[in-house]
Amino acid sequence: MRYSRVKLTSICYELAPHVVTSEMLEDRLAPAYQALKIPRGQLEMITGIQERRYWDPGQTMADGAIRAGRKALNRCAIPKDQIEILIYAGVCRDGREPATACAVADGLGLGPHTQIFDVSNACLGVLNGIVQIANAIELGQVQAGLVVACESARGIVDQTIERLNAAPTMAAFRLSLATFTGGSAAIGVVVSEREIGETGHRLLGGVIGSAAEHHRLCRWRPDTGVLSAEPQFVETDAPAVLQHGVTLGGQTWRRFLAELDWTAEPPDRVICHQVGGGHREAILRAIEFPLDRDFPTFPYLGNIGTVSLPITAAIASERGFLEEGHRVGFLGIGSGLSCLMLGLEW
Repeated sequence: MRYSRVKLTSICYELAPHVVTSEMLEDRLAPAYQALKIPRGQLEMITGIQERRYWDPGQTMADGAIRAGRKALNRCAIPKDQIEILIYAGVCRDGREPATACAVADGLGLGPHTQIFDVSNACLGVLNGIVQIANAIELGQVQAGLVVACESARGIVDQTIERLNAAPTMAAFRLSLATFTGGSAAIGVVVSEREIGETGHRLLGGVIGSAAEHHRLCRWRPDTGVLSAEPQFVETDAPAVLQHGVTLGGQTWRRFLAELDWTAEPPDRVICHQVGGGHREAILRAIEFPLDRDFPTFPYLGNIGTVSLPITAAIASERGFLEEGHRVGFLGIGSGLSCLMLGLEW
């Protein structure tokens, strides 16, 4: 897919207020560690994650998304009445019904003409939302839209620690390890026609890949409403996700370069979904891309699901890693397995 009329006009984020170190989690996991004879320091050693952030207890996903969305709208100065689509794209939602996007639209004061809906696709949700709005712009249906997401790791991590301490097994620890990488934050991305406003990054195009035969490797059940009283669990076969995810990523990367005519000269920078140290090294090695041209945030933010890739891009831009004129690849991958790569001119 190629785009000629679309740009990412602004990308803004809201960080959760509470820093939670890997050492703090291991303090809480002491009964399981002692029963399984696991030495301290394993979480950071295996994942490369030193800390992540949590919201206040009871924080709704709509509240975080509203704050990030308001920042994104203020940054680009597009009037609210020009936002014709609002998509909430987080894994975490405030309930099954109505769409969390409804509460966000109300909080932002968007008008009755705005299309409002949720998109759910594991860690790819925000990128999928961007594509939905970009397609509508390219077809001439709308001029601008907003994608928001808010993720929270507190509830699922608390429940996982409780279960693991109550019934510690090495198999349960391995399936729970990915859960402990989770962080919390919110994101807002304004997508608009290129002619609107003076700022933004041109969206050139992208490709989609999938390997749905691996959909059982990472599961979060039964409900993602973070305020739900129902017990939740996440089980992740991390080695298998890494193996098959890297294979899918490599295949999609080759198609991505061909689609954007970047085969002879790869992008200047890439921003990957943030999982951990091992995943980063494996995927960059598979696509033969230099580590110093990728920007990581997982050591201090963890894996924030749908928020991870766009918040990393925003921070990379703030710190001068992404410069005007750079050709940038957004490399997204999520449970399912699904892959979506987008190319931008920064």
